[in-house]
Amino acid sequence: MSWLSDEAISRLQAASALPDFAGTRYRLMERVGSGGMGVVYLAKDAILGRRVALKVLDFPDASGELAARLLREAHILATLEHPGIVPVHDAGTLSDGRVFYAMKFVEGRRFDHLEGQKDTLFDRLRIFQRICDTVAFAHSRGVLHRDLKPGNVMVGSFGEVLVMDWGVAKILNPTPESARELVLDGSTVPANASPTPPLLDTAHGAVLGTVGYMSPEQSRGEIEHLDARSDVFSLGAILQYLLSSLAGSPPRPLSAIARKAMAPDRDGRYASSIALGQDIGSYLDGLPVSAYPENIFRKMERWASRYRLAIILVLTYLMVRALLLLWFRR
Repeated sequence: MSWLSDEAISRLQAASALPDFAGTRYRLMERVGSGGMGVVYLAKDAILGRRVALKVLDFPDASGELAARLLREAHILATLEHPGIVPVHDAGTLSDGRVFYAMKFVEGRRFDHLEGQKDTLFDRLRIFQRICDTVAFAHSRGVLHRDLKPGNVMVGSFGEVLVMDWGVAKILNPTPESARELVLDGSTVPANASPTPPLLDTAHGAVLGTVGYMSPEQSRGEIEHLDARSDVFSLGAILQYLLSSLAGSPPRPLSAIARKAMAPDRDGRYASSIALGQDIGSYLDGLPVSAYPENIFRKMERWASRYRLAIILVLTYLMVRALLLLWFRR
């Protein structure tokens, strides 16, 4: 009798846990990660010959509630057509009842895996600006992300910046269009169907998000008080994470921007992610930022920093001219 090694048993268990995509156009290649209640696989679309990412429920869902949440995420992504949001290509159901959706496969690195990269502070702040732009677009469509964090941002191989994992997103002021029903295997499943009791997002007291990146009102479960400023708090926490990775002390204007975005009181924060992104842009352009009041000395410091090269050239010219005058007067 031959015995299987622990490694061989682990491989067999992993293979047996793979979802069965027989009868679909997709051929699984490998598991690439997980998010929320789903697992993400790299697969090949046999019809179009392209690689896609498939998000599949972890296990069959007899109640249909988790299936409704996954399809709701796919529906939200499908309505948010923006360069900073991964497009959805397809959705369906497997033979064991698990639902899935197919989306663009993004190659790159997570924002929290930038350590060791050669990106400068300028580069990372430009990435942060694009995160703010993407969130602003979602807000303009009445969608809150509610789980913004460095691990949910992907930076593609060609500089693409994508905000990922919209599984706990909240639709503000649902319209008939945003609340329309999704059809799953002939049975009607409301797009805003409630998930399992621990994840209810329609009742006071529910907590969804990630500790350290949730706004105070979100961590208290005050669902009725969530608005764009709740996501602004999370963006401020991402900016604070970015600044904490710097070797020295962060620039004071940037620290002030992060503090304003993360103000405990919503009224003390930026009113929108657009305003937050604009303050970052002002800093990058050497202009004053609203979160950092300046006295005359700070204005001179900022002015000198903005025109450093010109000042050096003028001073060099004056020094050379003075030396020449001294030389000819000898």
